[in-house]
Amino acid sequence: MSRTFNFSAGPAMLPEAVMQKAQAEFLNWHDTGMSVMEMSHRSKEYMSVAHQVEADLREIMQIPDNYKVLLTHGGASLQFSAIPMNLTNEGDTVDYFKTGVWSTKAIKEASRYCNVNIVAGSDEMNPTEIPPQSEWKFSADAKYIHICSNETITGVEFQEDQLEAVFAQGKPVIADMSSNIMCREIDVSKYAMIYAGAQKNIGPAGLAILIVREDLIGQARKMTPTLMNWQTYADNESMFNTPATFAWYLAGLVFQWIKSAGGVAAIAAVNQRKAQKLYDYIDQSGFYSNDINKSQRSWMNVTFNLPTSGLDAVFLEESKAAGLLSLKGHKAFGGMRASIYNAMPEEGVDALIDFMQQFAAKHG
Repeated sequence: MSRTFNFSAGPAMLPEAVMQKAQAEFLNWHDTGMSVMEMSHRSKEYMSVAHQVEADLREIMQIPDNYKVLLTHGGASLQFSAIPMNLTNEGDTVDYFKTGVWSTKAIKEASRYCNVNIVAGSDEMNPTEIPPQSEWKFSADAKYIHICSNETITGVEFQEDQLEAVFAQGKPVIADMSSNIMCREIDVSKYAMIYAGAQKNIGPAGLAILIVREDLIGQARKMTPTLMNWQTYADNESMFNTPATFAWYLAGLVFQWIKSAGGVAAIAAVNQRKAQKLYDYIDQSGFYSNDINKSQRSWMNVTFNLPTSGLDAVFLEESKAAGLLSLKGHKAFGGMRASIYNAMPEEGVDALIDFMQQFAAKHG
């Protein structure tokens, strides 16, 4: 069977070149007679893998020397609790943007450990825009400001002017970049901490990557569990206990693929084209619609609706038959969602648009 185009929001499509290399090395990595999955994580062979993973990530994201790269268990969601436990004391105030499901989950966890001020947002679970800056209300004594830079479920993404307004507050900025990390170039030095689950733009599920400014490490509350304390990972090369070794290895192959593709800048140019052509078609189709504020649309997660929900099942059935998979929107938002992460080739988006045109002609 030929490869399909997988538009899943996560676990998501991996670059085909990465999968082929992993397949070729699966039984015998570099003539060791072993799979990477079978190696001791403390062996010389595996340590060479681990060190290369960090070196390549530092190179492609241009991570400054005063930041630690930590590879952890528990996905990004574990950091919803770990962040306040590492950065606050009881009674402290923190600022959070409430822009969708994932930021709401982060707020719920942080509220267990400190006072959370909602800078912007409402009780609406899936807003279609980030409120205007005139409505933002920062607290004077916040220990940090937290954002979810891209809400995967709806496809709402912070834009450059909004980010600059956040940085201008002069507080440590924490960003959950699970669904848009490495989709474009960023200045890491403007953030105090960046974290991301791997299963969207990095590799397989089971791994999270943290990029933490060194001065923020070592401040955890005494009650912080050992495996939620960033100092534990910083002191042990992220190997206090056995790490997700194969996930590390595959993430490393993805980083090498990004380098071979010309780096994040080259990847970003493709991402921008992919998103623009898909949004342009949706907007002019007269059949499909996207409810997200046009100035805040995500490059990575494109949501859209059909004229009636009664067509949803037919659309999903026919798109699957055409080799276009996982287009069903999240149950909390409905409709359709095409997640077009770095690994989605431009021809995949072209194939989706072609199918959407044919479907509209048939059912319009």
